[in-house]
Amino acid sequence: MGRRGDMPRALAPMDRHSATPWVAVLAVGGLVAALTLIGSVKTTWSFSAFTVLIYYAITNASALVLPRELRLFPRWIPALGLISCLLLAFFVSWGVWAVGLALLAAGLGWHHARRVFRLTSRPEGD
Repeated sequence: MGRRGDMPRALAPMDRHSATPWVAVLAVGGLVAALTLIGSVKTTWSFSAFTVLIYYAITNASALVLPRELRLFPRWIPALGLISCLLLAFFVSWGVWAVGLALLAAGLGWHHARRVFRLTSRPEGD
């Protein structure tokens, strides 16, 4: 995401041998540590659960729009997955999902602004 400009380019460096975005890994690890120090392990765990469930909801929504010939399962399966993920995601405390939705909105806003104002150039092949 750093290489594409979806995240700050400072997060883009990759390890030569493992192709791991080591700066991004350290940044995320620091963020998780900070969340744990500021709040609690329960808050951090809840935030993690919320974001994973939103990620899976997006995956299920993507499966719903696949053309018939590319689908592996009937449409009712990703529809049930989408509904289940969204319902479960909102069983965490309201503060967790409020912050999660705010971050998601900020990310979508950044992505839209980047496209509208062409804030970053796309690497070749994208």
